[in-house]
Amino acid sequence: MTAAAFKREDVSFASGDSYCQAWLYVPQVGPDEITPCVVMAHGLGGTRAAGLEPFAERFVAQGYRVLVFDYRFFGGSGGEPRQLLTVTHQLTDWRAALGYARGLPGVDATGVVLWGTSFSGGHVTTLAAEQPGLAAVIAMNPMLDGLASTRMYLGYAGLLHLLRLGGSGLVDQLRAMVGRSPLLIPVVAKHGEFAALSSAEAWDGYQAIAAPGWRNQMSARFALTLALYHPLGKAHKIRCPILLQPCMRDSVVSPLAAERLAERAAHAELCRYPQMGHFSVYVGEGFEQVIRDQLCFLARVLG
Repeated sequence: MTAAAFKREDVSFASGDSYCQAWLYVPQVGPDEITPCVVMAHGLGGTRAAGLEPFAERFVAQGYRVLVFDYRFFGGSGGEPRQLLTVTHQLTDWRAALGYARGLPGVDATGVVLWGTSFSGGHVTTLAAEQPGLAAVIAMNPMLDGLASTRMYLGYAGLLHLLRLGGSGLVDQLRAMVGRSPLLIPVVAKHGEFAALSSAEAWDGYQAIAAPGWRNQMSARFALTLALYHPLGKAHKIRCPILLQPCMRDSVVSPLAAERLAERAAHAELCRYPQMGHFSVYVGEGFEQVIRDQLCFLARVLG
């Protein structure tokens, strides 16, 4: 399907006390044709312009509508203070996006698919366990076990950086309690430097997808809740089909957590990628492999 065969609209929807900005991809279909809709958002500190467009274009080329949104406080979305990252806020944005997608003209309300990657792979898994009526979920290189990710951070960054991360989180939380602006830390840095992500693959991998104007900053308070975030624990509540795509050489999140979730969820499909790291899925042959498996999965579950 060529670029002329679909259109992309700028839309927004309310979430919390602000709004989320989004792209809505609409395929070239008849005016009365009802289609499924894939709802997408990025991982830790990412925005919709950071490597999600190629995925959305492949989905719309198959005739699906696609909604790709930025979380509040990031990218084109509203909300103050900027770069504020909490699990609670992001899950609220996901619920708002789901409700918005279900009410869009031309969308089959029973055919909504949630698509998440990395940190948002955990979010869509969490939503799959609590939201009835989802058609399917795709969790690519998903963060499903925050404690395991914290241990991995300790392994590649070392104890001093882990303590600094935790200390920064405490300071940020104290600043919030007295009404001050967030303490911001880098989302990603080169190996050996301080950031939320600094494994050997992280800097080059993030730079390969970062859009012009992307801010390499996020609030430090996320560090206080990361180890407690455990989407894997809700696996038994998931009733819709879910595709799990762990990268077996992932240095950021545990691929074993995806395998465990696949064992526990009722309708899980597992696609392992033995030679891929965390950021391999966004570009080149890695992208081609994962999107091919995603499209096959959707063809099976959506018809």
